Amino acid sequence: MPLVSILCKYFANSRLMIFSINNCIILCTRRDLPMSIEIRAEKAVEIANEAGIFALGFFQRVGSLEIEDKGPQDFVSEADKAVETFVRAEISKHFPQDGIVGEEHAPLASQSGYTWVIDPIDGTTNFINAIPAWTVVIALVKDGITEAGVIYDPIHREMFSAVRGAGAILNQNPLICDANTSLTRGTIGTGFSNRVSTKGIQKLLNIIFDRGGMYHRNASGALSLAYVAAGRLLGYVEEHMNAWDCLAGQLIVNESGGRVEIQDADEMITHGGRVVVGSSGVFDQLKAMADEAFEG
Repeated sequence: MPLVSILCKYFANSRLMIFSINNCIILCTRRDLPMSIEIRAEKAVEIANEAGIFALGFFQRVGSLEIEDKGPQDFVSEADKAVETFVRAEISKHFPQDGIVGEEHAPLASQSGYTWVIDPIDGTTNFINAIPAWTVVIALVKDGITEAGVIYDPIHREMFSAVRGAGAILNQNPLICDANTSLTRGTIGTGFSNRVSTKGIQKLLNIIFDRGGMYHRNASGALSLAYVAAGRLLGYVEEHMNAWDCLAGQLIVNESGGRVEIQDADEMITHGGRVVVGSSGVFDQLKAMADEAFEG
């Protein structure tokens, strides 16, 4: 077993975080987490795992699912509704005073100060077309700040998670967003929402090509954000995302050492907004590209 994995397990309950950079092991002190956050963060991972298993059952019989159109290129299936109901029930069972905001059902007001923001299946279009690129997404918000985030890809059994001030991990391994990147040596993730016009995304793609870059769209914004944290994508830019699609991923990118355009989480829950994340090597360029593409 690699030393980095051994140390991860050994220090799992301590205040030490470990990173492996250029084959060098680095130890640093993590944030001293409030117990209320730590308990919820651990439960978020458990719930995401169970929800992913539940969703897989629907995916295996995807041809027989009931599907509704919410709008152009916007769908909801019986799987989305059932998985969200399951996640909500699990959260309410363990944290009955917490609020819940999800994509498919009405919000539940918080009495504890904590709000869970969930997308039962991010990538529904992929899901209903039997494309194995979708995720279960859970974020925990308090006082306008995302405190914990989980993105689970049950097809590949990849659990991306982070707690603010305590780093990010993929399964049991630290996530490190490599700063040594350039636009011409990787791919930029992007997406499109029918809540905005097509002009912005068309302009963005032209700008990416003009800068010598290439784009990637997998129809799951949350999964793309996780891929940025893992160094699989250089960054991700989208003109408008809903909170349940992006809050968890933004935290995971930030905690992996990437950079994120900061927003108030409560404002994102209410209105949604622009999302720009990336490795520190390209983030400023991505932000400038977004400014140019989405101006006005």
